[in-house]
Amino acid sequence: MRPNFKIVKLDVKYCNYLRRYDYRVSYNAGIKDLRPFIGVLFKVNKLEYFAPLSSPKPKHKLLTNTLDLIKIDNGNLGVVNLNNMIPVTSNNYAPFDLDKKTSNKEENFRIQLLKNQLYWLNLNRKQVLTKSQVLYNRYKENRLPKNVRNRCCNFILLEEKCKEYNIPVAV
Repeated sequence: MRPNFKIVKLDVKYCNYLRRYDYRVSYNAGIKDLRPFIGVLFKVNKLEYFAPLSSPKPKHKLLTNTLDLIKIDNGNLGVVNLNNMIPVTSNNYAPFDLDKKTSNKEENFRIQLLKNQLYWLNLNRKQVLTKSQVLYNRYKENRLPKNVRNRCCNFILLEEKCKEYNIPVAV
């Protein structure tokens, strides 16, 4: 059995690097400071794929689950944007501290939301894994509707760029 999902923070420099090649890579700094990602969805050629999480918004309740979007608890806990999943190595992320104690109410609320999202995602693990893998395979095989493909990161190009970024530097 695969281990449970985890919540991570991706390296801002890594995300900025990938965005140079694909504008659909989610921002990970500034307004969306340290956007949490869910991982590991699946592995391809020793690369792990992670997808960005989105906090709940009223529009999420109106959306429907699609091949590239998973509503977490019917949108009550936000969504997973599978179209924006990206390849990473363990050098590109750090665990998100869900046990962090703080006196900041907003931060405590955010941490509790992440815990709730993670709990729901692990309960629905099979669905999340299946959808992410199907989306990836259909993208790679050029079998996605044009509107869905246009929303997706270029997974194949980003895999190449991930490998280039993570080449060990000779000392």
